[in-house]
Amino acid sequence: MLRTPAELNRIRWRSRRGMAELDILFIPFFDEVFPFLSETRQNAFVRLLTEEDPELWEWFSERATPQDPAYLDLVTLISVSYTHLT
Repeated sequence: MLRTPAELNRIRWRSRRGMAELDILFIPFFDEVFPFLSETRQNAFVRLLTEEDPELWEWFSERATPQDPAYLDLVTLISVSYTHLT
């Protein structure tokens, strides 16, 4: 599925979080990896952005594990991507 520039701008804006730690993960991931994801993973990423920052931070700091397998896949992918993008 091709997303319109307006949709991409909206998703990128939602990738900006209230926590700088999450911004550091999400913005580069969106810019460098998101365009190459499957439609399923892109949709899961958009859903992931609806989660609250404290919950997201628990997952990315490995204090908790997401119950949704699609979220677990993305948390892993974003974490690995971060190490390769920095």
